[in-house]
Amino acid sequence: MDSTMTKPDRARDLRGLKGFLRRFVRARHGGIALNFALIALPLAVLSLGLIDVNRASMSKRTLQDALDAAALVVAKSDADTNAEADTLGDKALAAQLSAINANNGTLGSATFTLGGTGGNTVIADATMSVTPVVANLWLQGNMSIGAHSEVVRSAVNLEVALVLDITYSMVGTPLSDLKAAAVQLVDLVVKDTQTPYYTKMALVPYSMGVNLDTQAATARGSIPAAKSITGASWSVGTAKTITGITRANPAVVTSNGHGFANGDIVWISGVNGMTQVNGKAYTVANKQNNTFQLQGTNSSSWSNFSSGGTPRATECQVAGCEVVITSNAHGFANNDWVYITGVGGMTQLNNKAWKVTDKDNNTFRLEDSVGPSYGTFSSNGSGWCTTTGCQYYRYTGNNGTTYVQEISTCVSERTGTHKQTDVSLATAYVGLNYAANGSSNDCVTATMTGLSTNKTTLKSKINGYTAQGSTAGHIGLEWGWFAVSPNFTNIFSGTSAPAAYTAPQTKKVVILMTDGAFNTTYCNGVLSKDTSVGVSSYDGHKINCSATNGGGFDQAKAMCAAMKLKKITIYTVGFNISDDEDVTDMLNTCASSGSAYMPNSGTALKDAFKAIGQDIQSLRISK
Repeated sequence: MDSTMTKPDRARDLRGLKGFLRRFVRARHGGIALNFALIALPLAVLSLGLIDVNRASMSKRTLQDALDAAALVVAKSDADTNAEADTLGDKALAAQLSAINANNGTLGSATFTLGGTGGNTVIADATMSVTPVVANLWLQGNMSIGAHSEVVRSAVNLEVALVLDITYSMVGTPLSDLKAAAVQLVDLVVKDTQTPYYTKMALVPYSMGVNLDTQAATARGSIPAAKSITGASWSVGTAKTITGITRANPAVVTSNGHGFANGDIVWISGVNGMTQVNGKAYTVANKQNNTFQLQGTNSSSWSNFSSGGTPRATECQVAGCEVVITSNAHGFANNDWVYITGVGGMTQLNNKAWKVTDKDNNTFRLEDSVGPSYGTFSSNGSGWCTTTGCQYYRYTGNNGTTYVQEISTCVSERTGTHKQTDVSLATAYVGLNYAANGSSNDCVTATMTGLSTNKTTLKSKINGYTAQGSTAGHIGLEWGWFAVSPNFTNIFSGTSAPAAYTAPQTKKVVILMTDGAFNTTYCNGVLSKDTSVGVSSYDGHKINCSATNGGGFDQAKAMCAAMKLKKITIYTVGFNISDDEDVTDMLNTCASSGSAYMPNSGTALKDAFKAIGQDIQSLRISK
């Protein structure tokens, strides 16, 4: 009402309004009142009914949210029967409704079943009873609302490489805990049904390196073949009988019809009495038909020659009566070192490196060999080169001692331009490994397993692991990468072949587990002199050069950065790690999340692996 109106004006208007209402009531036909009554009642009911509609809508949203969350819980679990899914789903749904303080209704029924191919989809349905505020005046009972949810389990192809530390520090309970956790992870990741999406896992057990078994040559390149040794000898003709040796300067030997010439080298053995003459090579001088002098030999103070024994003089092929090897087209050069195996008769030549001298196309002499002590050649053997890349490698150790180690089926880190990359082996081989054979740091016995869908095989492999050796975790990480890299299909073929990085609906994952420092690095395939492994027995096998690629942690960080560029998801686990900042920093840096799992007990390790297994499942609500 206008504030400028006077009191008489306002009174007049009120009297007019009262008069209108009296006339409306006294209206003879009542048409206006009737129409108003007919309209007002439905409007009131409709207005009040909106309260029930809103209440039902809120309850339905609450139920849907809780059902979606419960379905995700079932999808992340290892439930593989309808009964298991329903039991877990019911508990999860009740917890969800309780957590959001759902008081808009009462849960009626709920079912969780597994559908799709191989139980690939979790199907959830639930109903809720809602008590109406207004509608209950004429309805007998509550309103019922429903919700439906479907979650696709692992709606991508999964390629997972599990990199496991089985070094000697894991011996005993830690290794048993690791096996239990890894077996559990296999069951979580690898599904029984491999369609429409596959789930595969590779195993990379490591210690001082990674054992590729029959694939080692493919990864590190072929090794030069051995040269066949068809003969080994030191003498010429037959031994000549000695009947006397004078005590004189020079000594004179009597050997009727000996046939030697001045300058020949002879080996004397079997003499009685004057035993000082035995086991030496002498130069023939002043030869006569039945006698010859031992040039430069003064036997005046020796014992007298006596009868008996088998005194003989045998002509040598070369000076010093060293062994001459026959090996057609051998290809060795003077001052090369050859490692000999498998020779029959002259077995003293075997399993040792010899310096090559006086070589020609088909023969060479073994410097410092003593032929007469080695018996008689009886069967063929092999001669091997001894430089890096050969079956045997002769090197100078960090302590100045010379060692010869045989190449193993383990491998070390890739070096050169393509270090810390996954370029194909056609571009660059990986590193050789000359393990400390016969020591506690020999090539790890557990071999790598490419991507597999066979849970029985994977778990059997894990349960067969034994703890040994030092820690080259960066090499394990490298092969975890290679196991899911499409560039390594010449190593991992068939069902183990990794998909392309660009393959649709495919997720690649590497899980790195370690219990300590990466303390094992290499130079020329041998433990480098700056390897930090704290076992003194390994020191004697270190080569006299530093690690080609630097420290293990730096190598690991570089590879993790490169893997992330390939969209590979990395999880890291530090088991029983103390306050080692270098280990912790590497693990956190490598983890895609920026945070490593750090379990300190077997139970915690299983929990960590379970969390990883659940997390790597690619889950989405489809309806």
